[in-house]
Amino acid sequence: MSLKAQLEAIIYATEIPITLDHIVQLVKSEVLAAGAADENEVKSRVRATLEELLADYSGADHGIEIRQLAGGYRMSTKPEQHDTVRAFAKSLKPPIRLSLPALETLAVIAYKQPVTVPEISEIRGVDSSGVIATLLDRKLITTAGRKAVIGRPILYKTSREFLLRFGLKDVSELPSMEEFEKLLAESFQSDLLTERSRQEAPEESPAPLEAAEAPPADDDTTAEIVLTDGASEKTNPAA
Repeated sequence: MSLKAQLEAIIYATEIPITLDHIVQLVKSEVLAAGAADENEVKSRVRATLEELLADYSGADHGIEIRQLAGGYRMSTKPEQHDTVRAFAKSLKPPIRLSLPALETLAVIAYKQPVTVPEISEIRGVDSSGVIATLLDRKLITTAGRKAVIGRPILYKTSREFLLRFGLKDVSELPSMEEFEKLLAESFQSDLLTERSRQEAPEESPAPLEAAEAPPADDDTTAEIVLTDGASEKTNPAA
């Protein structure tokens, strides 16, 4: 991979402006292996390549640009494209807020599909009927016929909307259960920290809060996970 391509990928991925020194540390070993004499030369090559990238994106055929902000570099939409981006943002589906029990049920369906409500409830250890109704309403799951057993219970599977929301090509791209549990734990801890920060914020300037979906009656967990479209979030009109 060329140095320019590496820098472009790094700047695209960053959420906050990334400094020249940080970029240098990320690519130093490869640039040295490519023939740079020392770290000073690495820094010089990176700086020169960044200038090339800035020039490339400054052209009229690009809707985004690389800007130097707060001592670092970050991609943003060009001012002349803000109206277009704003219209696009308004056309997006609003984020879906899911309680922790709903996400847990969704995970069971995703990994065990097709699966019935009794099977889901047995895995979770609690009745999941109410949560199933929520997931159906959000169009994250759909029916998959009936199981050929006594009572012929309805089978459930994930939907196309599920793939769109999670940015997946198909369910084969789901992470392993160990990875999913780790992501779930990190999300839960993040929610706890966010809630704690809100509680400790000064009363005179409270942060605006969105109305949250109430957790199912059979489970009093209040942690929430927000699902947005799987598309990139690099189109920020305010950037």
